[in-house]
Amino acid sequence: MNHLTTLDAGFLKAEDVDPRVSLAIGGLAVVEGPAPDQGVLVATFAERIRACPRFGQRLRLHPLGLGAPEWVADPDFDIDRHVRRVAVPYPGDDRELYRVVADAMARRLDRDRPLWELWIIEGLTGDRWAMLTKVHHCMADGIAASHILAGLCDPSGHVARDSFAHQIHGAQKPELGALNPVSLLSGLLTAPGAMASGIVRVFQGAGELLAGLLTPAESTLNGPLSDLRRFGGARVSLADLDLVCQTFGVTINDVALAAITESYRNVLVARGQRPRPGSLRTLVPVSVRTTGAFGEIDNRVSAMLPNLPVEEEDPVQRLRRVHDRLTRAKSSGQSQAGNMLMSVANRIPFAITARTVGLLMRLPQHGIVTVATNVPGPRHPLKVLGKRVVALFPVPSLAMHLRTGVAMLSYADDLSFGILADYDAVADVDQLARGIEAAVARLVAISKRRKARRAKGPLSLVV
Repeated sequence: MNHLTTLDAGFLKAEDVDPRVSLAIGGLAVVEGPAPDQGVLVATFAERIRACPRFGQRLRLHPLGLGAPEWVADPDFDIDRHVRRVAVPYPGDDRELYRVVADAMARRLDRDRPLWELWIIEGLTGDRWAMLTKVHHCMADGIAASHILAGLCDPSGHVARDSFAHQIHGAQKPELGALNPVSLLSGLLTAPGAMASGIVRVFQGAGELLAGLLTPAESTLNGPLSDLRRFGGARVSLADLDLVCQTFGVTINDVALAAITESYRNVLVARGQRPRPGSLRTLVPVSVRTTGAFGEIDNRVSAMLPNLPVEEEDPVQRLRRVHDRLTRAKSSGQSQAGNMLMSVANRIPFAITARTVGLLMRLPQHGIVTVATNVPGPRHPLKVLGKRVVALFPVPSLAMHLRTGVAMLSYADDLSFGILADYDAVADVDQLARGIEAAVARLVAISKRRKARRAKGPLSLVV
């Protein structure tokens, strides 16, 4: 598809209405060994990006916005414009690396060029270097961006699809018949009972989304953005997450969101604020990408707006509440309603939808506090120019008064968290990252104790 969809173009509009917003998403790969020679690296990537024509295309806009922007070949494409090389300041630890990432992500991509950059970051301690891929959100969603990053790495014997299709932790599969408005209308004639139920579900979900957007959140974590960012990273073991899942009958996504909730709670308490039931309404993107479309470079997402239980102090009860609320949100029709809205919008003349989206973007948004997205990544270790990728972090974007965003990415044996925050509003981004790791460790410890008690038998339960 060479034309932007309504959703794709919406990411451009979000930048247009706020000059302090940069709607690029990224992936940070930390690689072992010294940084490679620049000439060899550029030549290698120039060959690999040929598999994705979008790397050589820029946007062409239509006068007065009468037509959807479209991707066209950039006749002046020069890969050297897109591959940047920087060194972190001394001492070259993760804190300095994250500062470089934050600075790079705060800068807008040049819309006169293909909307991507690749930053090579050298000077890290432990004989390491890093590679930051940065693409505009109008070009790709999180899954597509993860696919792009994997495509820049060395080829392996593993099928690329296997890296993505078998690990969408708790993600909701799209119900295509209920999402396509044409199928909805035609289905009324063939299966009125079932389709009527589906329509009721979609309208219920639409009502919940609208209520979530219009009800102000009881939080100081959202608000106007500055033009600077902070970044932090956290990692936890997938084996540890699996143990918690088995103990409490939940999903990996439930555990991750419960850990994020606890970390936000700790930040609020440290600020002297009382966590309330409406303090953490969270945008949770839901992939509607079918298995056969994992190689497509575009956006295929809907959303849910659960209120994460930041007011709950007990970690186990918090986990159970997260599970219950996500289960209800998935069954409420929120994601179906969001996807149906995009399907309908794509059938309306672009000039009308573009003007409507632009007007809506200018309205202050006070209902959503943060975004938390979970992206399935490669389960097999990656290499770049023969060197092992030792860690992989996703980097979300910020817009529409969201001062923090958390992205999760599974890689090999770990689940990584990338946290982007507004520089002025959230000085404690590292506290958020360490809080996530501590919250998972607490749930793991509880799970191990319960497993040990069960192993001892019924008598131990009396003690």
